[in-house]
Amino acid sequence: MDDTSPDIQPAVILVRPQLGQNIGAAARAMWNCGLSDLRLVAPRDGWPNVQAVAAATAADWIVEKAPVFETVEEAVADLHHVYATTARTRDMLKQVATPQSAARELRAAATVGERGGFLFGPERTGLENDEVSLA
Repeated sequence: MDDTSPDIQPAVILVRPQLGQNIGAAARAMWNCGLSDLRLVAPRDGWPNVQAVAAATAADWIVEKAPVFETVEEAVADLHHVYATTARTRDMLKQVATPQSAARELRAAATVGERGGFLFGPERTGLENDEVSLA
């Protein structure tokens, strides 16, 4: 990062994650990319989850400090830019961004002090339409 842009990293928000191991794997992948702002919305198997910590390996500290929210609205309340991930076509008028363009947009927003994040839905079903609408 150059001296003119602040180090404001995007949040990774897991919505209703189903398995602790997947939370830990997500934390490990985040740490491999230099990210540490993990947020959880209503994890299915409760929290804290020892399987999440075990699967995180050296990124266990990310799992241990991850805040848990009851709703997506609460989890994204402090974010200026939110991107929802989805594999399904939605009947919505939403701007679509590639991962590369979303990263560029968040990088530009960070230079003016704005925070952003990425929403990921449950493993089996993905995000619901009302959750995508928040992005």
